[in-house]
Amino acid sequence: MLRHMLVLTALTVGGLQGLVHAAPSLIVNEGGGSLKLEQGHPGQDPSSPADIGNTSIQALASGAGGVIYAGSFGMGIFRSTDRGGTWMSANEGLTDPFVLCLTTAKDGAIYAGTFRGGVFRSRDAGKTWQPINKGLKRLEIKVLMMDAKGLYAGTGDGVYLLNAAQDQWKVVTTGLDEILVHALARTDDGTLYAGTSGKGVHSYKERTPGWTRLRQGLKDHEGLVENFIRVLAVDKEQGVYAGTFDGGVFRSGDGGKTWLPISRALPNDSIRGLISNERGVYVATGRGIFKTVDKGRQWMPLNKGLSNLSVQVLIEGDKGGFYAGTSSGVVRSDDDGLTWTAVSQGLEGESVAPFKFN
Repeated sequence: MLRHMLVLTALTVGGLQGLVHAAPSLIVNEGGGSLKLEQGHPGQDPSSPADIGNTSIQALASGAGGVIYAGSFGMGIFRSTDRGGTWMSANEGLTDPFVLCLTTAKDGAIYAGTFRGGVFRSRDAGKTWQPINKGLKRLEIKVLMMDAKGLYAGTGDGVYLLNAAQDQWKVVTTGLDEILVHALARTDDGTLYAGTSGKGVHSYKERTPGWTRLRQGLKDHEGLVENFIRVLAVDKEQGVYAGTFDGGVFRSGDGGKTWLPISRALPNDSIRGLISNERGVYVATGRGIFKTVDKGRQWMPLNKGLSNLSVQVLIEGDKGGFYAGTSSGVVRSDDDGLTWTAVSQGLEGESVAPFKFN
């Protein structure tokens, strides 16, 4: 298994002149002492390198008026006003083309988190971008989450909240210093959850000492603690779902005190996207998209029309629709995931290497 091997993977990004190596970082898994290599190219499955000549979409967001934004790994941000029918580059002011996450605000602002340039904001529908990094210690931004309190960022140094009046970031609380945060979620009682790279799931509630590690039951098939969390979601019953890098999906119905694995029937345990709505729970994996309506007892594949099963991101669209980003562009479903159509016209450009070796 992956967690018992040291794997060094060279990732090639389309459109480069030569070989590009995404920066890996070696992390010790405290559950049993095994080693894991997390790749700098986020979400890319070690067994399926990026397709040459195609645009790897790592982030998607839906904006006002039905505008869709796509963040790529190496070609910046694209914008579509016709539900993905055509795309235009939207990169003016964006100094880092490696976009890891996107989110939108009620006031129409769009926020982008990048691999090495921090957070950028656009107030003109993506036409121009400005960095907002004051107060951030690390500029690798894995997740952005907007809620009633404001904009949260999961960074290489824990979780930050943006003070909108001063455009300044402040760390939420102590306990995740120097920890890479991949995922964020909040339940209705105000509890904030953070999924980390190497330290599992943590929770925090205001007026408590700091982040609390939540690990009971969060174990893989071999009894090792799942320390690498990629995505989080909350259902209508306020159950919390955690999608892991290679250990499947877990659900907690008691605020993270205990966890149960719910993905034994899934054919792939690399979880890249997780959505819960009134119609069920949907996961995007390294081998396609699946849905459950019974908390994981059965999973139905939703892959008709998906030419690339390496899905990196999944968001809801309008009226039962979805958009998914893959390592070769964007696909859209208008029938709750039953069928998919490629919508990648215009998602081209010259990719830039994040690191160059002479």
